[in-house]
Amino acid sequence: MTTPVCPSASDAAAPGRQGPSHARLRPRGGTPDYPSFASYVRARQPVLLRTARSLTANPCDAEDLLQTALAKTYVAWERIEDHRALDGYVRRALLNTRTSQWRKRRVDEFACEELPEPEPVTGGDDPAERQALHDAMWRAVLRLPARQRAMVVLRYYEDLSEAQTAEVLGVSVGTVKSAVSRALGKLREDPDLVPAR
Repeated sequence: MTTPVCPSASDAAAPGRQGPSHARLRPRGGTPDYPSFASYVRARQPVLLRTARSLTANPCDAEDLLQTALAKTYVAWERIEDHRALDGYVRRALLNTRTSQWRKRRVDEFACEELPEPEPVTGGDDPAERQALHDAMWRAVLRLPARQRAMVVLRYYEDLSEAQTAEVLGVSVGTVKSAVSRALGKLREDPDLVPAR
C-alpha cells in the first residue's frame, strides 16, 4: 500500500469531511494544512525568488530568505483576509526579514587609545619593497631576448639545473651557460634595477 505524498489530497477526497477547505487539519501532529498555500507557493515561487535575489547578492541566501518569509506567511495564513494581496504580504516579510538580518550582522566599533595595527617590519624586510623589487626584476627579464629569457626563467624561476634546461630547450649545456651569463650581465646593467641594488 502506498502512502499519499500530500495528506491533504487524501483528506479532500474523503467524503463527509467538515470545515472550510483552507483550514483542514492533518490527521497526525495537529499542524494546519493549507492546500491553497501550497498551490500559491507553486505558482508564485519564481517571481518571489526574483524579489529575494534583488535583496541579497548570494543566490543561496536569497533562497533562505524566501523560505523564511514563506514560513512567516504560512503561520499567518488564516489571518490574511485578502488572498489577492499575498504577494505584497510575502514581499513585506522578505523586506522585514532582510532588515533584521542586517541589524543582527552589524559590527560594533569601539574607540580605543591604540590602533590594532601590526608593528612595522624592521631590518629592511618591507613586503612592499620586496614586491617592488620582484616587479622590477620581472619587467627586466621580459626585456631580454626570447632565448635568453627562456633560459633565465627555466634556471631561476623554475629552478631547473643547467643540464635540465639544456634538455628542455634542446641545446648543449655550454650554450645554456653562456646565454645565461650574457642575460645576467644585461640584468645587472638594467637601469630599473640599479636603485634596487
